[in-house]
Amino acid sequence: MRDYHTNIFYSEEDGGYIADIPDLDACSAFGDTPAEALREVEIAKQAWLEAAAAEGKLIPPPKYRPIIYQVSAH
Repeated sequence: MRDYHTNIFYSEEDGGYIADIPDLDACSAFGDTPAEALREVEIAKQAWLEAAAAEGKLIPPPKYRPIIYQVSAH
């Protein structure tokens, strides 16, 4: 199975890095470094998936692909 795509970007407003997983609604995390944000979003992803499974909610398959990968695939 493919894993979920993760975006990591610097937020001036927050003064640190934000990591988010577009396929999982509102699944994001903060870190002082990109590595820390990635570690934190992996924890958030696991919690998101466990909560969705416990509630019997549909877990979306990994589908999001940044435009750069969509263009280079042709």
